[in-house]
This record gives sequence, structure tokens and C-alpha cells, in this order.
Amino acid sequence: MAKALFHKSQRVFVKPVGTWALVEKVIPHWVKDVEEPLRVTYCVGLGRDFTGAELVSEDVMHGRDKMKTDHENAADDWRIQRVKNRWQEGDDTSGHPYPGTFPVVMTDENDWGGWRVPGSEYDRDPHKIEHQARLIVNSPKMLKVCRAIAELAAQSPDSVPQELKPAVSHCKLILRHVYDIADAPRQAAE
Repeated sequence: MAKALFHKSQRVFVKPVGTWALVEKVIPHWVKDVEEPLRVTYCVGLGRDFTGAELVSEDVMHGRDKMKTDHENAADDWRIQRVKNRWQEGDDTSGHPYPGTFPVVMTDENDWGGWRVPGSEYDRDPHKIEHQARLIVNSPKMLKVCRAIAELAAQSPDSVPQELKPAVSHCKLILRHVYDIADAPRQAAE
């Protein structure tokens, strides 16, 4: 059974369209001999009815903005830590960029969590893994740059040079993929 998540005249963000709208009608879908509606859709004046999963309330969006800022501030401390390879000595791994060690990306201030690869995968292509570690460590900074570019373009869309418009649209897709988990697979395919 479904309950209404939004009410008439409530301001919501419509995820598939990427815009704000007001709920014009709450439309329950009833089934005979059932006390509650089977599902509830919402008319927001955009040409079709939307489900509750496709809408986000204004309060939740403001909470997400705060959450983004908190995560981004915490991501400033990401760093690569070298860990000793317990299965191979430095002599056995002379072809590696840093013989006898492998990279671990620490994403927690207490050095508890992070990213690492199995030793066998590191042995297969150590230069690729070293590149991935550097990429992961710098991704929060690159995400901030993406966000700054997208915000600047949104503030004055007419002043964005034609050559930069593809980069701006890529930045918007990246931000949507990172922050909107429900749309991630669809956006990754684009």
C-alpha cells in the first residue's frame, strides 16, 4: 500500500526533468476492496504524472547540500599511504615503481578506511594501480572544480564560451552521477 509523500502546493524537485515544480494534484490509484491506495502519483504540470521516487522535497534537497559540503570537507584529507608488501620483498618486485610496497588511499582521518587492491592485481600492472591511487586521492579536488564550473555556468549561461559548453555539460553529468544515486546507472550510460 502507498501513502502520499507530498501534498498539494508543495515545492518539489523533479529529478527526471531537473527542475523545481509545485504539486498540482495528488493522484491516488485505488483498487476495489482495498482500504489504501495501491500507489500514489503526482501531477506537477510537466506533461505527465510522477511517482514519489522521482520527486524530492525542498527540505531534503537543503539537507543534501549540507551533506555534500560535509563530505567534501572531509575529503580534503585523502592521501596515499605506502604499505609494506608482506608476500614479496623489494628484490622480488624490482620492476614496481616503489619496490616492496603498494599504495593504499586513506579516506578517513584516523587511517581506518580507504581504497586498496589485492597484491596479485598490483603485480599485474603496478603503474596502472599507482595512477588509480593518484586519481582517487585527487578526485575530491577535481569534483570541487567541476562543481565550481557548473555553478559559474548556471549563474551566467550566456557568458560561457562555445568551446567550454561540452565541458560544462560533462561537469553537470558528473555531479549528477556522484550526488544522485538513483540516477547513477542511467547517467553512466550517457
